[in-house]
Amino acid sequence: MNQLSGQTALVVGASRGLGRGVTEAFVDEGASVIAVARDTRPLADLAARSPLLHVEAADASDPIVAGTLLERHSPDVLALIAGATPLLRPIHHHTWETFSANWHTDVRMTFHWLREALLLPMRRGARIIVMSSGAALQGSPLSGGYAGAKATQRFMAEYAAQESRRGGLGITVTAVLPRLTPATDLGRPAVAAYAARTGVTEADYLAQLGEPVTPRVAGAAFLRLAADGQDAEAAAYLLTADGLQPLK
Repeated sequence: MNQLSGQTALVVGASRGLGRGVTEAFVDEGASVIAVARDTRPLADLAARSPLLHVEAADASDPIVAGTLLERHSPDVLALIAGATPLLRPIHHHTWETFSANWHTDVRMTFHWLREALLLPMRRGARIIVMSSGAALQGSPLSGGYAGAKATQRFMAEYAAQESRRGGLGITVTAVLPRLTPATDLGRPAVAAYAARTGVTEADYLAQLGEPVTPRVAGAAFLRLAADGQDAEAAAYLLTADGLQPLK
């Protein structure tokens, strides 16, 4: 039996990278998936193959979008994956605008969706999964405010989980922090930049990172959290090629 059969999942940032992997995993497990992206063209092939996929072209950081789509679709699972690609420069080569890009996109998007999910509220037993980044744990000196923004997303997920418990809402909120990976459009240039910064080849740098987190790995991880629901053992997880590792 498909693990999400009869359920609705709303994936924000569904068109590429790890978000695409999550979208495909949810569809494969029988969920009716609302795929939200600014550019929906990369989803055309998946939508043509599966009647379970429904595409919404929208700016996820727009505060009106969050409330509108949550009310319209009433999802059982909300996956927040969208985010800006940071400019890869040392801190003194940034402007404030480039440094703060992920605060204005990633953090803003997370705030709007978590706020609307709690205010609505989403149905009891709903699961919200926020994609942060492993950079929240060790920093990211070539990507401006990216690491701080990702750490804040993790905090926001925990704050929302606390409010769900305080209000007796029964909504599970979890953060996932994937390790740097060359398997996405965001990760590939970062790998090249950090290899150059440390004076090693990209191949050697990748060897240090170990097996990459792929869209398929991310899909399996989000599927586990979506299916486990209230049985999630931690508020946040590091995501590696080996799967989810609980964080304290």
